[in-house]
Amino acid sequence: MTPFDSFCLAAVTAEVKQLVGARVQRVWQPEPLTIVVSLYWGSERLLLLSADPTFARAHLTGRRPASKDLPEFCVQLRKRLTDSRLEVVRQRGLDRILELGFSTEDGDFMLVGEFMGKHSNLMLVDSARNVLAAAKWVGLRQSKRPVLPGKPYTPPPFEVRPTFLEASPADELRDYEGVSPFLVKIIKSGVPLADIQNAVKASAYLPVLSPGFGAYPWTLESLGVPVVAKASISQALDAAFKEIVESTRLEQARSALRARLSRILLARETALNDLHQAVLAAEKARETQVLGELILAYQGMVGQGDTSLTAWDMQGNEVQIRLEPKLTPAENAERYFAKAKRAKAGAELVRGQRERINSDVLDIASMLQALDLVTTAGQVVELEDQARRRRWLVEMRLPTEKELRPFEGHAVRELLSPGGYRVLYGTNATSNDYVTTRVAKPNDWWLHVRGATSAHVVLMAGKTPEKVPAADILFAAEVAVRNSPSKHSSYVPVDYTLKKYVRKPRGSAAGFVSYTHEKTLHVDKVS
Repeated sequence: MTPFDSFCLAAVTAEVKQLVGARVQRVWQPEPLTIVVSLYWGSERLLLLSADPTFARAHLTGRRPASKDLPEFCVQLRKRLTDSRLEVVRQRGLDRILELGFSTEDGDFMLVGEFMGKHSNLMLVDSARNVLAAAKWVGLRQSKRPVLPGKPYTPPPFEVRPTFLEASPADELRDYEGVSPFLVKIIKSGVPLADIQNAVKASAYLPVLSPGFGAYPWTLESLGVPVVAKASISQALDAAFKEIVESTRLEQARSALRARLSRILLARETALNDLHQAVLAAEKARETQVLGELILAYQGMVGQGDTSLTAWDMQGNEVQIRLEPKLTPAENAERYFAKAKRAKAGAELVRGQRERINSDVLDIASMLQALDLVTTAGQVVELEDQARRRRWLVEMRLPTEKELRPFEGHAVRELLSPGGYRVLYGTNATSNDYVTTRVAKPNDWWLHVRGATSAHVVLMAGKTPEKVPAADILFAAEVAVRNSPSKHSSYVPVDYTLKKYVRKPRGSAAGFVSYTHEKTLHVDKVS
């Protein structure tokens, strides 16, 4: 896109000078670093000033912004400038700095716009050149030229150079003030330097709009791009930036939502795979139980330190059974019995989960497809709202390309409660630490079996934990019980509190936390 350089600002300055004497009716701040000033001079004219690092610019606009909550900068501008008169419009030399002087009954003020990429800013200064307000404050640690309330305003410390109005065709144009690389490119393409110099001196420009390329105060035909002549540089800039800003905002919004949905889809697919493994384990639970029974039946054939046992099942088939050499036959059999019990318990947990999570996987994939087809940022917002209502979106770090699983590879499991809330839990001390200290947000519900070992369970409640139904909290409590030594007990107490009341003491072991403000519910024996 064509840059908003000093030549562009010179053309805008010449246009805005025609409004000297206009009265300020209102000021808006539609975006964090953009303001629009309503000037009345026979009719309303809207002046846009933006310090956006990507789209820094100044021009008149035909688009009236919608009313929004007032940021502090806008509050100060309205307070100082409403009903004032525009008295001064000037460009500082041929730098990308615009100064607008306003006169009021309470004194004179200057609105300074610096349009220099990431260093762009908008500042209101008083008659003593002290900064009263700024679109962004710049501290001493951030710059050698800080912008602080009540401190003097100083222009950027540019090297003093003659403007390009004094240059000759044989000179190195980059040595002159006001020459951008783009302007050099135009001159080298065949546009006489004298034509550009005369345009600035006489305020006689040839503004054009090149769709998809941008706007400029001079024809771009020498560059071989299609152009449309415009009545003013502001018309050209307004149309060009509307196109490029909307396109960029759309792609930024789309990319951000795509990244978040892709991460959630990855987590759902991982959860679905875990559930599939639980189903497979449950289907083999009877086989596992039989292996334990065979160890007891053939324990007389097990020697000390044996790593396997050859036995025969009820059908006379030979079976090779792996053993832990440090355990007795009875202890090895118990290992298989415990594994079978866990598999059966896992099968109960799977009920309803696979259908809910598989439905989410299909719906998220469908939304990702729809996201590729949207044409406006507003449509992205609508999809984001839908995703938020489905409780898909949570503020979490995105996985890096090296991570094959979500949660940085930690053994964190994900389920969905009956009401669609995400329920996460760790399967060991390290993953418990991770889900509690890295994943859970302050207003998520955190659950743990009272006075005993269990998984750390987090029900992701967003910012409205009070709206989570009791049935969903009970579901999360049952997950805590299933993942604890108390899973076969009756009437197990489970504490739940908000994550903001959970603390990990400095230097404590993995999985150890303390908590307050807890409530306790009791879970009857889970199936």
